[in-house]
Amino acid sequence: MTTEKNTFRLNKALAQAGICSRRKADELIFAGKVRINGDIVTEPGRQIDPTNAKVEVNGSPIDFHLEEAHIYLMLHKPIRTVSTVYDPQGRPTVLDLIPEEYRQRRVVPVGRLDFFSEGLLLFTTDGELHHLLTHPKHHLPKLYEVKVRGEVTNAKLAIIRKGMTLAEGEQLAPVPVSIMRREKGNVWLSMRLFQGINRQIRRMCRDLDLTILRLQRVAMGPVKLAGLPSGECRELREDEVNALKKAVK
Repeated sequence: MTTEKNTFRLNKALAQAGICSRRKADELIFAGKVRINGDIVTEPGRQIDPTNAKVEVNGSPIDFHLEEAHIYLMLHKPIRTVSTVYDPQGRPTVLDLIPEEYRQRRVVPVGRLDFFSEGLLLFTTDGELHHLLTHPKHHLPKLYEVKVRGEVTNAKLAIIRKGMTLAEGEQLAPVPVSIMRREKGNVWLSMRLFQGINRQIRRMCRDLDLTILRLQRVAMGPVKLAGLPSGECRELREDEVNALKKAVK
């Protein structure tokens, strides 16, 4: 007999199993892509007992791994890789850089970095934390180091710090920015972002006539890339996981 203690909302069960985020789970359920014991279910709040119910997503049975601890990884994403689990154009994906033992557990990237950007990218099977980290309400500050070509004047820095309006009309929150160093006519900037605007730094620099030569994310909230080599990943330490959870809750 199923007891209330052993039941979960369907969307939460899928998220905690690392299938996808809770928002994506809602979309799949509303679209009729999820079946329970052979029947299509369209209510994300449907209570289920994952240990007894046969759940399928797009026809594939789901193993909830409820007895296994969640996985939390950081990857130093290199350039020329896409931040998705599959690319229809056949380009290398960040998942190609994750060891098979983790891929089998369905780790998914938390957010993304664009094709020519590099640096810190998190992965997890913890759908609840994934949801919190990617929800607009809980955006963690992200620290970037940006190498640019062009004249970085005090006036341009002031525009960034005040909060600029992009050419497309989007209003940006103030961005703390400082000059780290100058080398061979180029300038390294440190930028801390609090929003989730698509390609924000590239569009900011475009509007300020600055050409980006290198863009690297070096921290996400309390988690830092530190000395992790490009293309490699590691599990987060327990204190890093706890700090992430505390930062979003």
